[in-house]
Formats: sequence, structure tokens, C-alpha cells
Amino acid sequence: MDYTISMIKCLMNIFKIIITTFLFSCFIYLEYFGISNKFINTIFALLSFYFLLTINKKELFLSGFFISILWFWWIGYSFVHYDLGYLIPFVLIGIGTIYGVLFYIGAIINNLYFRTIYLFFLSMIYPFGFNWLQLELVFINSYIGTSKLDFALVLSSIILIIKLKNYKKYLSIIPLLFAINYQTQNIELPNLKISLANTKILQKNKWDKKYLSSIIDINFDAINSAIKNKNDLIILPETTLPLILNKNDLLLIALKEKSKQIAIIAGSLHKENNTYHNSTYFFENGKMQVAHKVVLIPFGEAVPLPKKLKDFINNTFYNGAKDYEASLNPTDFTIKGATFRNAICYEATTDKIFENLKGKYMIALSNNAWFTPSIQPTLQNLLLKYYAKKYNVKIFSCTNMSENKIIN
Repeated sequence: MDYTISMIKCLMNIFKIIITTFLFSCFIYLEYFGISNKFINTIFALLSFYFLLTINKKELFLSGFFISILWFWWIGYSFVHYDLGYLIPFVLIGIGTIYGVLFYIGAIINNLYFRTIYLFFLSMIYPFGFNWLQLELVFINSYIGTSKLDFALVLSSIILIIKLKNYKKYLSIIPLLFAINYQTQNIELPNLKISLANTKILQKNKWDKKYLSSIIDINFDAINSAIKNKNDLIILPETTLPLILNKNDLLLIALKEKSKQIAIIAGSLHKENNTYHNSTYFFENGKMQVAHKVVLIPFGEAVPLPKKLKDFINNTFYNGAKDYEASLNPTDFTIKGATFRNAICYEATTDKIFENLKGKYMIALSNNAWFTPSIQPTLQNLLLKYYAKKYNVKIFSCTNMSENKIIN
């Protein structure tokens, strides 16, 4: 009898872990398959936080573990391109363990209010500088707002559901009413005819020199097509020209010449004084402006560890490659009177790139070939939508190997 009861309890615990993980991650996969629904997303999101506030310590740890795996399993893809595929299981276990511990901390003190406050601040904790687990993101395609105030109101509502008895539970609806997103933002497009070039260059080919000539041709074909269509601006993806562009005089001359017919924004590398940057090049009327990336991808472009550990990782796994250098401040481009904030991939989903924002437009260049096919482009677009809403901007997202978006 005792064994049967223990088995039932164990199965119930497993069920709660599965349902919590599913509810908290479902919105990403619904969006990925194009069947996202606001009502479903709202119900699932509210239920997911109810479970996060009520499950026990072990369940909370394992829920955090599996939530992070469902959100970030695609990170392992990038290791294949470095011939480090054997590290993928260790990377996934490491990611799961880090987030499992972060969730578990919320249950160290057996107190509902402590756990609620901790969950409120959890999305402000960025392991190694990686900030993509934004808890409020689960509401991005729902009827609930995604501001910190909205999040606090949701958590307050769930506390009332847990604590109040009988008919008093209906009082929990009151905070939710104030958390509903009643406003819709619609920023007008700039007075420009813009072409977003959508390239399909595989990562395994991107830096192979035998493909360089054809990749350059792909980019110039896109520029010529935009000129033919009488566009004012063409935007090309991150590192769309896989070389150190400022050291290639012939390409610079060709791009400056083309820019007399159309403004060009393109991603490439930049080298100066043995320092490398992931950069955006802007060509207009024969002139060039360069913007360097401000926020580097943890472990992708810079190892966020002390120097000795950083050097060990770079020498052991990246053939001695140096970290990229980050720019101190974001850069803006002004094109026919419209101001665009420059952002390259990951940094478009960070608060830092929005500092001292001057206009209402952002150009975000990405190379998603590292992680496709996967849910990474979907999660990236959801995060771009979250930040576009937070800072009231329109984002022109131009990518390689995934769909371009104009995000409001």
C-alpha cells in the first residue's frame, strides 16, 4: 500500500514537472508552427506561473532544467561548425543545471512571498551575460502586457488565487484587469523604400574561401535588384560579406560606387591594430560609415571569464582565436532624414543597445545559419517584439537563413 502511494506521488511529481515545462515553453513552439493563439497563450502563461509558485523544490529545479533545454537546445548547433559536436550533451546539461539552480533558489525559503519576489527578479539575472530567458516573454503573444508592472500584477493575482478561499478568489481578477494590454502601438514606416535581402548561405559554406566569390555575387545581385526596383535602401544580413571588408579595397570601391544609386547597409568584419570587430557598414553617396557591435554573444564572440580561463578555452576549442572587441556605445545611421539605431544579432535583444535612443527605428542584422533549422529564429523574433514594445521602436530584422521581419 505504501509503495503504491509512493508511486502515485512520484508520478504526480513527474506530471507537474512536465506540465510546468510544457506550459512555460508552449508559446515558442506554437509560434514556430504558425498556430499561435492569444487566448491559449494567455491561459497557458498564467497556469505556468501558478505551477512555478506552487511546486516543491525538486520540481522547481527540474522544471527550470527542462524549460532551459526547451528554450535553448539549439545552442548546441553552433558547436558542430567548430567540429565540437561531442560537447553538445555537456553544453545542454550545463545550461539545464545553471537554470535549474536559478529556479531552485526561489524555493530555498519555503515562503510563497519570497518565491514570488524572487521570480519577479529572476529575469534580471543573466548567467554569463546571456539574457534570453525573460520570464515576461511568455505573455508576448497574449492579452497580458509584458512590462515589469504587468508582471507584478500577474504574480499578485496568482498569490490571491492561492491564498484566498471560496468566492474571495474572484478578487484575483482585479490585478489581471490592470495587466491586460489595452494599447496597440503602430509606428509609421519611414519615408523610404527599403529592401530586406534574405540570403540562404549555409554556415558550413560561409567562411570557405572557395565559396567567397559566389557569396559576393549573391550580395551584389541583391543590390542590383534593389536598384532595379528603385529602392532607397538595401539592408543585407550580419557578416553577409565573410571577410575583413575594410582591408578589401576593391570591394569598398565597388560598394561606394553602388551607393551612389542606393544606400547600402551590410554586415562584415573590421580589423584595426590587430583588433577584430563584428561590424555594420553603411554606404551612401560614395561615402562609408562603420558601426561596431556593442554587446557580444557570450562564448560565441567573447568568453565572459577571467583571462586565464578565457585563454584556455580559446586555445583549446577555438584554435587560439581572439575575442572580438566591443564598441562602447551604439551607433545611429541617418538615411534621408530617418534615424536608425544599428544592432547586430544578439545585441538587438539587450537593453544596452537601446540606450540614448534618438529615433523610432532599428536595423537588426543577423546570421541565423549557426542555428537553423531550429526554434532560434522564432525565439529571436519574439524577443525582438518584446524589446520593440518595451522601447516603442520598429525593428527591421534582416537575416541569413531565416525569415526577414518588420517588427512593431
